[in-house]
Amino acid sequence: MEEYVVAHFHNAAPECEARLTAAFSGQHRASVQRLRGFFQMQRFVLGEQQLMADIAQPWKFLTLYEFHLDRPELHLPALATPIADLRDAGLIAADGTERIYSYRIYAPWKYSANFQPDRPLSHMMLLLANVVPGREAEYHQWYDEVHSVEVSNSPGYIGMKRGGLAEVQVPPVRYCPGDQLILGGMQSDNLGDTLGEFFARAMGTSPSGVAWGPRSKAASTARTVHIFKSIQGPFAADQGA
Repeated sequence: MEEYVVAHFHNAAPECEARLTAAFSGQHRASVQRLRGFFQMQRFVLGEQQLMADIAQPWKFLTLYEFHLDRPELHLPALATPIADLRDAGLIAADGTERIYSYRIYAPWKYSANFQPDRPLSHMMLLLANVVPGREAEYHQWYDEVHSVEVSNSPGYIGMKRGGLAEVQVPPVRYCPGDQLILGGMQSDNLGDTLGEFFARAMGTSPSGVAWGPRSKAASTARTVHIFKSIQGPFAADQGA
C-alpha cells in the first residue's frame, strides 16, 4: 500500500466561490469519501504573501487529496469524476489554468520539534520541483538529511513531505512542470514573519545566527514555489461508509 497525493489547482468561476466552498463541504466531499483508498482531503486558498514574488501564481485555490492504494492504476483515475462534477456544474473557471497532478509519496510527514499535534495546519508551502538528471541519489540525500531539517526547524514551519510524479495521472492529463512535489507544512501566526525568517536563513542574514548550507547542485532551478492558506478540512475518509 502506497500513499498518493493529488494536487488540484484551480480558480472559481465568476461569482461562484461561495457555491464552490459549499460543494466541498457537501456533495463533492461525499463523493470523494466513497472512493477506494481515499484517506483525506484539504482545501487551500492562495496566501496573501509569497516567498518568491517573481513566480507566477495562476491559481487561487488548491485541493490536496490523499489516497492509500495498492493498485493506483485502477482506482486513482476515479477522482476525475467528482472533479468533473464541479466543472460541469460551472463552479470551476474555464480559464485554461486548471491543473491536476498526481504524486507517489516517498515517506510520511517528517516533523520537527516545532510541530504542535493539537494545532491545525495554517499554511502549506508547495513546490513543483525537478532533479538535475543523473543526480537523483544526491538530491534525495540532501533533502532527507539536510534541507528538510533546515526548513522544518525554521519558525512557523513544522514538517515536510515529498513525492515523485506518479505514472498514473488523474484526467484530464496535462504537462506537469515539476517531477517532484515538496510540501512544507506551517503552523504560523504571522505568515510575513515566517517567510521573512525563512528567506533570511537561506541567505545567511538571520538575526538568529542560523544560516543554511549551500543549495544542492542536484536540485534544478526549474521550480515554482506556492504558498497557500488552509481554508477547509482536512476531511477524512467516512468511517461509517
